[in-house]
Amino acid sequence: MSLWSRFRRRERPTQLTDELRRRIRQSFEEAADDEEHFPSTIDPRIYHVQLILDYFGYLEGSRVLDVGCGKGRFARVLAERHPQAEIWGLDISVPMLKFAPPEVRTCAASMTELPFADAVFDAAYATESLEHAVEIPRAVAEICRVVKPGGRIVVIDKNAEQWGRLETPEWEKWFHRRELERLLRRHCREVSSRFISYWEDLPPDGLFLAWLAVK
Repeated sequence: MSLWSRFRRRERPTQLTDELRRRIRQSFEEAADDEEHFPSTIDPRIYHVQLILDYFGYLEGSRVLDVGCGKGRFARVLAERHPQAEIWGLDISVPMLKFAPPEVRTCAASMTELPFADAVFDAAYATESLEHAVEIPRAVAEICRVVKPGGRIVVIDKNAEQWGRLETPEWEKWFHRRELERLLRRHCREVSSRFISYWEDLPPDGLFLAWLAVK
């Protein structure tokens, strides 16, 4: 099956959505030069990374999609750990993608309109990126659509019960635990969630949640 989907006519979003998408893209394009707050690498010992690696398991010969990859820092670790896997990084910002390592294949697009055919990835993950999708059910549906039956999905994002703890742009959305479970269950046969910490040896403080699914 071809990786890329054929062009499909879609209902045009409202003008507000078009403008909001432009602003979101612009904000990340401007942030591409901010290495302090938007780093191009990540410590592989951070539990967010370890959770993805552990949940996906053996990836040799697999195709994996990082949805909203930014500079590709998570994808970089996966590519280093699994050199025989095909790692893809998708982001709305072209300047962000320029920081991705050459071993990661990149694609500039919106997570609500993934330019891939159905069921072409063995696994997919979104780390602190779904919060910027605005059209959350559509983004979740797209992530699930491009994953093969039996494939695994990880979403790591912030807990809505902790809203206000960090400064956020007006479009950002945090999630209740059951809220994302329900969205994932529309497309996946197994769904679970749990609170996680940034470091494995520290107890979760309630900010981050991980949703794990099998399509």
